Amino acid sequence: MLKANIAVLVSGGGTNLQALIDAEKSGIIKSGKINLVISNKADAYALERAKNAGISTKTVLKSELGSQEAFENELISALDEAKTDIIVLAGFMSILSANFTNHFKDRIINVHPTLIPSFCGKGFYGLKVHEAALAYGVKVSGATVHFVNEIPDGGKIIMQKAVEILEGDTPEVLQKRIMEEAEWKILPLSCEKVCSQIIKERS
Repeated sequence: MLKANIAVLVSGGGTNLQALIDAEKSGIIKSGKINLVISNKADAYALERAKNAGISTKTVLKSELGSQEAFENELISALDEAKTDIIVLAGFMSILSANFTNHFKDRIINVHPTLIPSFCGKGFYGLKVHEAALAYGVKVSGATVHFVNEIPDGGKIIMQKAVEILEGDTPEVLQKRIMEEAEWKILPLSCEKVCSQIIKERS
């Protein structure tokens, strides 16, 4: 069966990457295969997760390459070499320029830990998102998977899942619940959706 090549870009622990690896194993992702994991941090635990699953890894460090342009060019050449069809940003802590996003137009997806358009855009990442949601007093949060363009969190929405905010939630508790109940579910499903679309266009 024809499968789309999936590359996952990571910066940290790789819990979303693990959700994707597990989803591929269990058959939730059946139209794609993760064949490359790239980190922009040399000590990212996500790289260990990839190695344990037998997936090729690469580290691309901006500090060594000197500029955003050189960093992105290195990423592009590694992704093109791996014949990447879809890129999943899984906790990838680097804003990508239009040069990069246009090269892979409608082929990059990201998961954001709220219901876009709330608490998203530049500066909203990690715990900051959940701190803002709790400070504002919203009763429902969740996660959004969207296509990536040059505007942070600005691309078309693929999937969303709501998660209730409970009395006494801290940013850490809310972050964990949104990961478990929303991110780890809709990221693999969205990935499969895009992969099956790519395969359909080919056949």
